[in-house]
Amino acid sequence: MNTNTVDAKILGRMFLSGAKNLEAKKEWINELNVFPVPDGDTGTNMTLTIMSAASEVNALSEPDMKSLAKAISSGSLRGARGNSGVILSQLLRGFTKVIEKYEEIDAPIFARAFERAVETAYKAVMKPKEGTILTVAKGVSDKAAEIAEDSETLEAFFTDVIAEAEKVLARTPEMLPVLKEAGVVDSGGQGLVEVLKGAFDGYLGKEIDLNFEKPAAKVMGTKPVSAEESNIKFGYCTEFIIMLEKEFTEKDEEGFKDYLMSIGDSLVVVADDDIVKVHVHTNDPGEAIQKALTYGQLSNMKIDNMRLEHHEKVIKEAEKMAAQQAAQKISKPEKEVGFISVSAGEGMGEIFKELGADYLIQGGQTMNPSTEDMLDAIAQVNAKNIFIFPNNKNIILAANQARDLTEDKNIVVIPAKTIPQGISAMISYVPEKTVEENTAEMMEAIGNVKTGQVTYAVRDTRIDDQDIHQGDIMGIGDKGILAVGQDIQDVAVEMAGKMTDEDSELISIYYGAEVEEADAEEVSSRLEELYPDYDIEINYGGQPIYYYVISVE
Repeated sequence: MNTNTVDAKILGRMFLSGAKNLEAKKEWINELNVFPVPDGDTGTNMTLTIMSAASEVNALSEPDMKSLAKAISSGSLRGARGNSGVILSQLLRGFTKVIEKYEEIDAPIFARAFERAVETAYKAVMKPKEGTILTVAKGVSDKAAEIAEDSETLEAFFTDVIAEAEKVLARTPEMLPVLKEAGVVDSGGQGLVEVLKGAFDGYLGKEIDLNFEKPAAKVMGTKPVSAEESNIKFGYCTEFIIMLEKEFTEKDEEGFKDYLMSIGDSLVVVADDDIVKVHVHTNDPGEAIQKALTYGQLSNMKIDNMRLEHHEKVIKEAEKMAAQQAAQKISKPEKEVGFISVSAGEGMGEIFKELGADYLIQGGQTMNPSTEDMLDAIAQVNAKNIFIFPNNKNIILAANQARDLTEDKNIVVIPAKTIPQGISAMISYVPEKTVEENTAEMMEAIGNVKTGQVTYAVRDTRIDDQDIHQGDIMGIGDKGILAVGQDIQDVAVEMAGKMTDEDSELISIYYGAEVEEADAEEVSSRLEELYPDYDIEINYGGQPIYYYVISVE
């Protein structure tokens, strides 16, 4: 393609193509995680973040640059998950702040947008670390600024910028020794490179399926359904006529059918010169309608709920419950202080509830909650001041982002990196003290907690001077590997021992969903023999993936 500018239509395609390439590579990116744990999630977090924006971009029928920029920025900000996802959302936010002012973008404007992207992302991270996605982004920005004025075409410009991104990525192991020891490049940086490469494919006009499957939301439980209802896979019979406003080619018809089949079945699409008749069974009639609107106006719309007779009772009960909750909310006076905690596992959740948590966000290392999840939780807590406990280092940035997007409540994020830190912080809360005094107490409390987690290795690697093989049991502390072995109990005891020092007084054991209480008691007994002067507590955590979470204070 020999052109020196892109408009909103081309840029939108580039963005969706970049998102699609990241989605295709997410599992490979997950495997670049330094620690060989079964929940490496950088690729997943970045994908969910950009997919949130892609959903908003897809909903635009005829975008201009301003509406496209808003869709990318707001979608990624609210959908951001994990450190890598939040940083990606900030890169996109900074980028869109520049491009929204133009109808067409050339290489110098791209260079300025890349520069603003890097500035915005670096500001969002309290202690930026080189050898990460930030370093790759800066390499892109610096190269773009260097060549923008002299590049003869955008194709040449993008080619050189992506080549530089790959060079910087290849150097990340030299900047972070932990990457070099594990034999991997930075996973977040790799994710950014995949977005750029996919966007370039979109610019070149390569054939790319830009339909996206929405990731399934995690739920705590589901209501029982009748046998008849369970046989209805797609619940809405959706029919409409598209009054075409532009050419509807065979290629368009094929792509439209593929999209509708991705969200439903029982498809009938009949195209005439000026109209297209559509019939589809789907669970998302709105998505079918949004896609159809990209081709023209709609008429004769008809949506029937095929599960209606099964749902009438459920709907009435839901309405009654909603009314009760609304009345309860109105009758409840606004509290001075509320608490939101991220939790993983039934037992952990019960502990936080007993300590006074108003709202639990289910998540953790296996699924980082998004900024949107945080905002939803904030909306549910009727309090002037709300403390949020992320309880995972990979969730803190999303919590901070939700805080910055909240205007009507005072949000205080206590940067607890582990669930035991969050528990200790909540225990230290004193109602008679001010928000500022309690914040200081909680910050001190989390600083006194050491945490270790016992899980298994999913691949061979070398880290912290230890050779680890697939299937090994690992004890991972706050700063690295503390123990490796074949027996879960032995590793738990060894790991706990390495966290103790002369100031330690308490060891708390939280056993996971796959551990029997008797095994946890065995670990406790062995630790009591080794450390008779310590208080040792056992709690059922019920957490997935991690056999034990053990804290020392």
